[in-house]
This record gives sequence, C-alpha cells and structure tokens, in this order.
Amino acid sequence: MSIDKDTVRKVARLARIAEPEERLEPLAAEISGILGWIEQLNEVDIDGVEAMASTVDMELPMREDTLQAGPTGGGQAENVTANAPKSEDNFFVVPKVVE
Repeated sequence: MSIDKDTVRKVARLARIAEPEERLEPLAAEISGILGWIEQLNEVDIDGVEAMASTVDMELPMREDTLQAGPTGGGQAENVTANAPKSEDNFFVVPKVVE
C-alpha cells in the first residue's frame, strides 16, 4: 500500500499534528514502508493456531511475596544512600520539581 503526500497532510490535520511541507514526502515514504511490513503479516500461515484474546485468563506462575527488596535481600538502606549527595532517614533528598 502506498501513501501519498496529500494523505499524510490529511492525517496530520486530523491528528492535530503540525508538520512542515518539506516533511510530508519523507513521512509518506516512511508510512508506506511500515504498511508494507504490516502487509507481510498477511503471508503468515496461521491455520491451526488458536486465537489468544487475552493473557488475563491464563494462570501464570507466581513467586512468593516477600519483604526482601532486590536480588540480594535488602536491609541495606544505609549502604545505598551512603554515596548520595544528600539523604535523610535513609531516603534520597532531591529538589522539588513540581510547584
């Protein structure tokens, strides 16, 4: 499937995306390439493959929930914050970024 510059302009307008005129042609080529890859999926033989609508209904293996943090355990807050520029009560102190 080939997308032309006018189609890209229309889609950009519908999506409220401001694209300069010189970017429309390269975008058209890029989108056409992506659609070409998608069209290749139609060639995949999926006969006999059961549809999977969701992974929510599957029973997934679960590990035991523990209070240990990280792969080595935890309880090392002093070691973790030792090299921080500023820490307080084993927490990192950072500048406020939201006013």
